[in-house]
Formats: sequence, structure tokens, C-alpha cells
Amino acid sequence: MGKSAAWKSHMAMGKGAASGNNIVLIGMPGAGKSTVGVVLAKHLGCRFVDSDIVIQEKTGLLLHEIIEKQGLDGFLKVENEINAALEARRSIIATGGSVIYGKEAMRHLKVMGKVVYLKLSYQSIERRLGDLNERGVAVREGQSLLDLYNERVPYYEQYADIILDCEDKMIRDIVAEIKERLS
Repeated sequence: MGKSAAWKSHMAMGKGAASGNNIVLIGMPGAGKSTVGVVLAKHLGCRFVDSDIVIQEKTGLLLHEIIEKQGLDGFLKVENEINAALEARRSIIATGGSVIYGKEAMRHLKVMGKVVYLKLSYQSIERRLGDLNERGVAVREGQSLLDLYNERVPYYEQYADIILDCEDKMIRDIVAEIKERLS
């Protein structure tokens, strides 16, 4: 089966990594960026890139190990630098939840493609997440998940080209809605 009309339309925007032919997923940890990204990539016949895995490959450390060794600010610096230099073509890119703190990274990602915010309520995020530290979630000492959620949502909304409410939706419905909104 050929490429979808949405992807053909999106691909017409350019050919290079800096020409905007990618789809970049942002949102809170647990929002489903990686899961949605893999399924969307399969539907559109393109690559999937998980920027957290790219960070781990480039540093040789797990995310929580970077935070333990370099502190939260050190991790955010590494995350910003790696995402600001990320190269991808015809790809779905799932970012880490804290990517929105990196101005250079977000500027670069917005040039690379359409930024889609997978939005969920705080209650849904709280239900989905396990141990924040083990997941490598960038959270400050004494900061609660609710504090983190309230701090990040305005950034997600600011950077998003498309805000997609994912509350109580199946993965296939989210993928279909992204494809529809890109066409």
C-alpha cells in the first residue's frame, strides 16, 4: 500500500533534515509518545526515532544515570545539546518530556517538522507513571508530579503546532487523528 495522503502532503514540505519533513511528539512522561510514534511510523512508512535512546547511545548512560552523575541541570544541558543536533528525515521523533526546557533543541525540532503535543490530564499521567527517578524523569528535589505537570503544560502548548487531546483514546484513534490533522 502506498504512502498516505497526509504523509505525501507533509513530505511535500521539504527533503532535508532541516526542511521540516518530520513529525515531533512532545508531552509528559507517560503520555505515550514512544508508543504512538512507533505505530504512526508504521502507518506512514517512515522511521521512528526516540530521542531518549539517542541520548543514551551518545552518552553511554541511562537517563537516570546521567541525572545521578551530572545533576538535573547537567542532564538538561546534555538533552538540549543532543536534540539541537538531531538529524532525521521522514521520521517520527518521540522526545523526552523535558525537551521543552531546551530553547535550542525546540527551535531545531520546530524547523525539523510539525510538533504534536500529546495532551493528557494530570490524573491520567499520575496513573501511568511509576517511579519518576527510575524512569529518568527530570524532576527537581522536592518537586511533586503535579508541580512538574503544571510547570510543563504551558511549554508544551507554546511549542506545539498541533495539540491533541489523548484522554481516553486508543492508540489507533490517536494515530488516525494525527494523520487527519496533518493532511
